[in-house]
Amino acid sequence: MFVSPAMNGALRQPRFDDGTSLDHVGLRQARAAAATLPAAGRHLCAPSTRCRETADALGLDAEQAGDLRDLDVGRWQGRTLEEVSTAEPHAVATWLSDPLATPHGGESLSDLTARVGGWLDARGCESGRILAVVEPAVVRAAVVHALGLPLRTFWRLDVLPLSSTTLTGRAGRWNLHCGQLLRPAAEPTD
Repeated sequence: MFVSPAMNGALRQPRFDDGTSLDHVGLRQARAAAATLPAAGRHLCAPSTRCRETADALGLDAEQAGDLRDLDVGRWQGRTLEEVSTAEPHAVATWLSDPLATPHGGESLSDLTARVGGWLDARGCESGRILAVVEPAVVRAAVVHALGLPLRTFWRLDVLPLSSTTLTGRAGRWNLHCGQLLRPAAEPTD
């Protein structure tokens, strides 16, 4: 099961993650959602600040999993998509249309999907449920790999904050349950 992190400034803008902590709304929502998590034998989280803080707020004693780190966007890190699109319109267009492109000097969508897919396939022979708090790009890459979707569908998958995407089965035969929001029946208000 993949759980996307709670809200922070980077998710609200949209900004390529810059290590910003969860905002108070995201933290409150993650704490409230803790009771909605299903049981799992193992808890993991990506090394980003928002994934670690979300895992903590959910009450998980999660070990960091480097293979589940976010897409490396190189020199675009910390910038908004609007800033990058204004400064480098051709580079952004190429990046959004070519899964092999790395105009930012980081990692391609193809490389991300291969990395996450390799991690996922290695889990297919393990028994028990794993719950991992990971960035939306990692969830998209896992779904694309597991279902054998064309890489261009990566951008067509929406992953909401504090939602779960569950893959069951094994390497070569995955089933998908997506978009389950982790929300208590009555969400606390400010």
